[in-house]
Parts: sequence; C-alpha cells; structure tokens
Amino acid sequence: MIIAERKPLSEILGMIQGMHRILVLGCRGCVAVCSSGGDKEVAVLASALRLGAVKAGSDMSFGVQTLVRQCDPEYLAPLAEMAKGYDAVISTACGVGVNFIADRCPGVRVLPGLNTTFYGANLSSGEWREMCAGCGSCVLHLTGGLCPVARCAKGLSNGPCGGSVGGRCEINPETACVWHRIHDKLTDLGEADRLMDIMPIKDWRTAGHGGPRKRIREELLP
Repeated sequence: MIIAERKPLSEILGMIQGMHRILVLGCRGCVAVCSSGGDKEVAVLASALRLGAVKAGSDMSFGVQTLVRQCDPEYLAPLAEMAKGYDAVISTACGVGVNFIADRCPGVRVLPGLNTTFYGANLSSGEWREMCAGCGSCVLHLTGGLCPVARCAKGLSNGPCGGSVGGRCEINPETACVWHRIHDKLTDLGEADRLMDIMPIKDWRTAGHGGPRKRIREELLP
C-alpha cells in the first residue's frame, strides 16, 4: 500500500495564494486506507482551508469531490466536468494520482495535497511501516521474505554492518536490524547456509535509475 501524509496547511495555502475557487479532490484508494486522502480527509482539509482563507482575509471558496481512484483512466472521466470553473485542483491522492491527472487533463492546474512517503504495511490502527522499496529486482527468496533494500537503514545486501548491537539498528535503535532478523528467520527455516552466498552488486536500473519505469503485458492489451 502507498503511504502518504497531508502537507502542512501553510504550505497548501501558499500554493493557492491569489486563486479564488479551489476543488479539493480525494481518492478512495491507498490514501483513504491510511487515512490521508479519502472522503473524510478531504472534507477536513477543505474546512481547514476555508478557515485559513478567512483568517487571511481571502475570498477563496472550496469545493469537495472524491474519485474511486485517481490512477485509473476510467475514474477520471468526470473530472473535466467537476473541475469547470475552478482555478486549481488540490489532489489528496499519492504522487501517482497527481501525475496521472496532470498528464491526462492538460487544462487543469493540479496541486499536491499530500507528501507520498513509502510502500508500507498497516501494523495496527494508525501505524504503518515501510516494507518495500519497489526496486524492481526482488531478493526476498534469498532473505527469508524480509527486504534488506527497504528495511536496512544502509541498504546493505550481504549482512549487517558493524554497528548493529543486540539486534537493533545503529541508525535507529528503536528499529530491529533487518539482517539480524533475516539470520534468525533463515536459521529457523534450516537455511542459514544461504547467508554464505554473496549477492552480486545490485543493478539499480530496475529501481528507476534508468528513467521512469513502464510495464506492458501484451496479453492484456486490447
């Protein structure tokens, strides 16, 4: 799941300075699940922006709409009509949604209402943790299903650094050293000898270092 959090209200108000009519557009996808950009959150954001505008002596007005998803073309069809008469759309989708709308609706000024942070898991109510970096070259079959790319503070590929103590990360002692956990996991599985295999230098081109990534499945094309 993509995790995001709302930008500071002052930053959003700065983006829309000098504008008059603003549409706050929510998304019922990942950002709704992590309580950042769904129906409830866009209503709260619009109310906060109205109060901020009043305090600043501005005559700005705000509309509120929510799409099922902002990263699917089938759900963007109503947007052209929704956005009529507005100076800008504040999207509370992840950065993918903002990009998608900006690409497909050239006449619409699209502004981000959230900061997209990571791919994560919902550990408990109100708590999410990064679990995947989307590097495009998964090694989880070698590491007991635990990702050293996303979960090691140093991104190490061949075991822990010399600074981990008692199974804790030296960068953030509140976090378990993922390589310590990988060792324990593989030992429990009777596969500890895998730790003796040296992983080759990682090819980061699959992580986007070779430019924006794209995937096509021919069998699904119309």
